[in-house]
Amino acid sequence: MTTVDLNSDLGESFGAWSMGDDAALLRLVSSANVACGFHAGDPSTMLATCRQAAADGVVVGAHVSYRDLAGFGRRAMEVPPGELRDEVLYQLAALSGLARVAGTAVKYVKPHGALYNRIVADATQARAVVDAVAAFDPGLALLGLAGSAVERAAEEAGLRFVREAFVDRGYWTDGTLVPRTEPGALLDGDDEIAARAVRMVTEGVVTAADGTDLRVEVDSLCVHGDTPGAVAMARAVRDGLTAAGIEVEPFA
Repeated sequence: MTTVDLNSDLGESFGAWSMGDDAALLRLVSSANVACGFHAGDPSTMLATCRQAAADGVVVGAHVSYRDLAGFGRRAMEVPPGELRDEVLYQLAALSGLARVAGTAVKYVKPHGALYNRIVADATQARAVVDAVAAFDPGLALLGLAGSAVERAAEEAGLRFVREAFVDRGYWTDGTLVPRTEPGALLDGDDEIAARAVRMVTEGVVTAADGTDLRVEVDSLCVHGDTPGAVAMARAVRDGLTAAGIEVEPFA
């Protein structure tokens, strides 16, 4: 049977500010990218999310970011490579400690937002992220965009790289994501998104923003937890995958 991972960005509430329906999404996904306090999340939220993930049998990953709470980690930042490495290490250490208390463990790393997009092409920052992961635990997998600078850096460092595709985001023809500031960046329509997810897995194809078909390599599908209607979307995607004979399983 064909299998694929289904992940979501979770644990992004901060103090009195609530973000997403983590409890519902944890019943649908197989991997949880837990915010580590730099773009969102706080210690109590991180611990609670890890506990709920452990209870639901969902694998925990560290959703590391630029240090940018005000911008939700979506603003471009110029961070020296050594400082970026240390900040990723800090986030990994924080979430790993809380995960251990919650009875689970961090199994992979997924960069967030502007950092995720930056290391698609920026080899220097990609290497900083990879160096942090390798120094902390070379057994951790690294989740990111196929064909990226970070994929090449991970392979050179001997890290396992997991190729991710986004069911709710538009793609340019070069395989990069349409920026959130551009029309067509965020998709809606649960049935259409579910069909898109199935096609990604079964055919390795996604329709780009200009209407042409683009080849994609997929080990894990992402539904953003802060997308409006994320729970219904994730349920439609999971049901669509199941109906197509695709089993949802964690990659880690």
